[in-house]
Amino acid sequence: MKQVIDLRPVYHRKEERIRAHVVLCWLALPLVRVMETTCEESWPSLRRELEKMQLGSFQGAAGSFRQRSEITAPQRAILAKLKLAEPPRIQELTPAAAAS
Repeated sequence: MKQVIDLRPVYHRKEERIRAHVVLCWLALPLVRVMETTCEESWPSLRRELEKMQLGSFQGAAGSFRQRSEITAPQRAILAKLKLAEPPRIQELTPAAAAS
């Protein structure tokens, strides 16, 4: 499974952390399979396309904001097949007076 979702080895010593890690890996596998079967594409292909979506942080005299990149047609198609809404263009908007 780790080769499919491209995870690095993780070494835990406490039993509860080991259990949590196993559960998270187990939950990731059905998620990957649902995406592959719904979109009729391989996980590496879907991941490669979705990783192109970026979130930038910008700061100026008026404040700061976080904005995602434009969604490409292939990304839009993946989101539509999965029946997921596009993430908002502006994630965070902080006026200069409230900025820390």
